[in-house]
Amino acid sequence: MYAPVALAFVVVYKASRMMNFALGEWLMLGSRLVATGLHALGLGLVAAVGFSGAVMAGTALVFSRMVLRRLVGHPLISLIMVTIGVGAAMRGSAAIVFAGIPGGISLPIPADALIIRGVPVAADKLLAAAVSAVTIVAVSVFFRVSRTGVALRAIADDQRAAMTAGIDVQRYFAVTWAMMAILSVLAGTLWTVVSGGGFGVVLLGLKVFPVVILGGLDSIAGTIVGAIIIGVLESVAAGYLDRMMGGGFSNVASYLVLLAALFVRPYGLFGRPDVERV
Repeated sequence: MYAPVALAFVVVYKASRMMNFALGEWLMLGSRLVATGLHALGLGLVAAVGFSGAVMAGTALVFSRMVLRRLVGHPLISLIMVTIGVGAAMRGSAAIVFAGIPGGISLPIPADALIIRGVPVAADKLLAAAVSAVTIVAVSVFFRVSRTGVALRAIADDQRAAMTAGIDVQRYFAVTWAMMAILSVLAGTLWTVVSGGGFGVVLLGLKVFPVVILGGLDSIAGTIVGAIIIGVLESVAAGYLDRMMGGGFSNVASYLVLLAALFVRPYGLFGRPDVERV
């Protein structure tokens, strides 16, 4: 469940080296739009997801053109503060715009758990895992095979060289943010289906940082590994350590791993260290 959320973060960083600290708000907005399509507009699930994806992609394109384009060449802290400010604005306005919209999103699948080799597995979690796996494979293939993906990798390696080669950096940044918005819709919807919806989805923006730091900020493969490690760690800590160390330790355990990773391998398990010629 953490993998598609982390993937939305990695896609932006991989192409632009920009950290989106408003990711939780984008996830919340995407899931709220899907719920609006279902409960207020009477759309089916696929149509509601498509409606949310179109609105989110359009919002991301406007944000890229009206805000990010004006910050080219500014210090990185300026970009970070802009994402934090935009996230606060989205969080505050969403509470007004989506007031009265039910938070739940359900899938048209049986509610009974599936028995796989004697182990009960919730059908919605199994479907969410399958959708996450397909999404990750599709994004990986996109970055490796498509012309746009190759251009985004070139921009990530050296923006000036990419511009010299004739690559329109601003246009590809807009594409990157549109991809992030669509991934946010999928990740927010899956999380709402499995764990419940509402405005609490915003907290995923903070919970995903241990995943992306551990796996590597620019690594899609690291996203998968980091998500599995953090997910298993939280489950084990909730089952065994919470009883010994007090409730809620499972929520802290991932951040302890984050601190350890920053000391031992700050660029993550699969991330690439930045090497600069002096």
